[in-house]
Amino acid sequence: MVSSRKLTSEEVDALIDGLQSDSSAKKPIGDVSSQEDVRPYAFGSDDQALLGDFYALRMINERFARHARSVFLPMLRIQPRISSFPPEVKTFDEYTSGIETFMSLTTNRIEELRGNMLMVVDPNFISVLTNSYYGGEIGATPGKRAEFTATEENLIELVTNGLNDVLELAWRDLMPVTLTCQSREVNPQFASFVDSADLVIICSFVVQLPGIDAATFDVIYPLQTLKPVASQLRSRVQSEVVDDDISWRERLERAILQVPLHVTARLSEPKVSMNNLLKLNKGDVYPIPIGDGVEIRIEDKAMFVGEIGEVGGQSAINLNKRITNL
Repeated sequence: MVSSRKLTSEEVDALIDGLQSDSSAKKPIGDVSSQEDVRPYAFGSDDQALLGDFYALRMINERFARHARSVFLPMLRIQPRISSFPPEVKTFDEYTSGIETFMSLTTNRIEELRGNMLMVVDPNFISVLTNSYYGGEIGATPGKRAEFTATEENLIELVTNGLNDVLELAWRDLMPVTLTCQSREVNPQFASFVDSADLVIICSFVVQLPGIDAATFDVIYPLQTLKPVASQLRSRVQSEVVDDDISWRERLERAILQVPLHVTARLSEPKVSMNNLLKLNKGDVYPIPIGDGVEIRIEDKAMFVGEIGEVGGQSAINLNKRITNL
């Protein structure tokens, strides 16, 4: 069906203006030199799209956020709620321009990937952890500072070591990694991590605390460090390695062996007609045919054949063979 709607005068004027602007800006087709916005492009050079949707990295971050609660629980004396944000790709200069000049910066070495990883913790969160760890209340710390106390330095070491262990556990399903602490700084400009123009992947985490603003900490990977495992980070399959948990297997085996089963012994299965059943009286003897042995049934399924005997003055059944056709 053809629409009968007509353009308004304003729409016609806008259309004419657009055509005129196109004709005035039009350049000769063969004149490539006049097209100043043309630049060469190499396919595959877009590093920001290298890791796709970061699916595996998001799964690692979610697992890390769950296990990181065990690091902060002894200090806060409450079970904190930790959430992870989707990873972001920025230059290191763009990242440092958005944070304070005084932060807790810990550089760790990832041996398997031959690269580094940076852990950034808000100094206010360090103060809250220190105050709560030594018996104080969870509360905001007013004012800005330029350095950490010796007690806070010890707590930073305790926190970063615990988070490193948790991060190794979170990565284990994708690949085993070993994190080794290399250095600590308080100013992003002095952190010997990457060049300011290098791309980094920022994984941010938020810790919800009662009565105060949420605390944050970041885990930063250089893009070059994660390039060797880019295909794995794009994959939705986390691991092809199945750990043999011996303790879990033993507990499961013990639990199965403790399951109670109902055992019955069937001596015979006679058949009687209704006429003979109605004629039976008290004291009558009815013959029962007995086969080669007694059928042993477990949960109403025939499993063994045995014979009736006696052990210690009590009736017993000696198992002769297993019924193999079931």
